Amino acid sequence: MPHLDLELVFRMASRGKSETGKLKQNMEEQLDRLMQQLQDLEECREELDDEEYEETKKETLEQLSEFNESLKKVMSGNMTLVDELGGMQLAIQAAISQAFKTPEVIRLFAKKQPGQLRTRLAEMDRDMMVGKLPRDQYTQQKVEILTALRKLGEKLTAEDEAFLAANASTTLSQFEKVTANLGSEDKILALASSGVEKTQA
Repeated sequence: MPHLDLELVFRMASRGKSETGKLKQNMEEQLDRLMQQLQDLEECREELDDEEYEETKKETLEQLSEFNESLKKVMSGNMTLVDELGGMQLAIQAAISQAFKTPEVIRLFAKKQPGQLRTRLAEMDRDMMVGKLPRDQYTQQKVEILTALRKLGEKLTAEDEAFLAANASTTLSQFEKVTANLGSEDKILALASSGVEKTQA
């Protein structure tokens, strides 16, 4: 029997891992660009009339849908990528359905950064207490962060669970319901497909 070239096997495995890493980085960079577009749009909200704002937002959400389609194709049949990029898929779905409206929260959700999400929440608590953050914005962003944390497998306090139950919007509740117990590739891809179809309808 021919000897197995272990060096070749290790090299191939290493190359596969490297390619997965590069692909993930490329996807994260594309998502960052789209999230920056959304953030810039919100920051310029006062300078745009309603029609310009809605049109630009619609275009960005359409780009997110296209990105979602690309992500779905890339992940199809590759369980390593499903594991790596599953959080990104959920975050994009949250953005497309407009269950989440805060670009920075979507970005941290996509990159699976529960620590940074908790840090942002602590900063928001402080800003709200000193009057730097309006209560309605605080409530919306806190609900998004708590939902993202729960989706990332983080345990919430009873107080946070109660806040979420009392303040979650209908859209967010629907997102929570549809994505409950997601884990398999089929479920994640089915969710992404339904989001794209709704956006294109």
